[in-house]
Amino acid sequence: MGLQNAATLPAMKTNPKFIFFTDFDGTITMQDSNDFMTDNIGYGYEKRRQGNLDCLTEKVTFRDSFKDMMDSVTKPYSECIQYLVDNIKLDPYFAEFFQWSLANNIPVVVLSSGMEPIIKALLKALIGPDAEKMQVIANFVGARPGKTIDEEGGWEILFQHPESGFGHDKSIELRKYSSLATDVRPTMFYAGDGVSDLSAARETDLLFAKKGHDLISYCAKEDVPFTVFEDWSTILNKCKEIVEGKSTVQDAAREGFEAYKSGAAGV
Repeated sequence: MGLQNAATLPAMKTNPKFIFFTDFDGTITMQDSNDFMTDNIGYGYEKRRQGNLDCLTEKVTFRDSFKDMMDSVTKPYSECIQYLVDNIKLDPYFAEFFQWSLANNIPVVVLSSGMEPIIKALLKALIGPDAEKMQVIANFVGARPGKTIDEEGGWEILFQHPESGFGHDKSIELRKYSSLATDVRPTMFYAGDGVSDLSAARETDLLFAKKGHDLISYCAKEDVPFTVFEDWSTILNKCKEIVEGKSTVQDAAREGFEAYKSGAAGV
C-alpha cells in the first residue's frame, strides 16, 4: 500500500497526534452483545463458546462462526436492539476516558465485528448525544429474501469484507492510518478482548488486551506486544502517561508482556 492521503480519513480532520481505535463488544461494554444474544435467545453458551475456541485454533474462520451465531438469533431486529439496550452495561470508566479523549483531540474510532445499528443504539443509550462524535465502522444487517428485518427470522448479518475470514478485517482500516506519511501519522492505540480482534493485533502502536480474555492467549502465542487492561481506568491512566510524555508505547508494551509472564494477565 502506498502512502495514504490524510484528508480522506475522517479521524484525521483535526490533525490529531493520537487516535484510539477500539473494539466494542466486551471491550467498551461489560458484556458482548452478540454473545449475550446467542447465549440467551440463540443456540446457547456451549455451542457459541466452542465456536470461539475453534476460531483460536483455526478450525473455522471467525466469519463463519459468527454468521452461525447470528443465524441462531431469530427475533425481529428491533426486538433484538431493545433487548440489548435493556441489558448491556458500559464499562464504568469508559465515559470518563471518552470525555478526556474529546478534550485532548484524540479521536475514538470503533472497529467492530458486530452490527452498526446495534452499536449506535447502545452507544446512544449508554453515552448520550456525545456518542455521535465517535466514528463506528462495523458490519451491516439486511433482510432475508421475501422478508423484512423486523419480522421473525427476517434479518441476517452482512459483512464489511465477506471475502475475508474475519468478515470485518479491522487491519484494513488501521493500515489506512499506519501508512500515512511520517510527519502526519498519529500514534495508534487499540483495545480489544477476543477473536474478532486478531486481525488488528499487529497493526497498532500499542495494543491493550483485556485481562483474562482470548486476545491475550493469541498475542502470547504469536509474540505480539501488548499491555493488559482490566477496565478503562487502566487505559485512561496509561494513555495520559504517554500523551504527557511520562511513558512510551514501547514501555507500556514491555510492561504488558512482563505482566503476562508473571501470571498477572489472568490467562
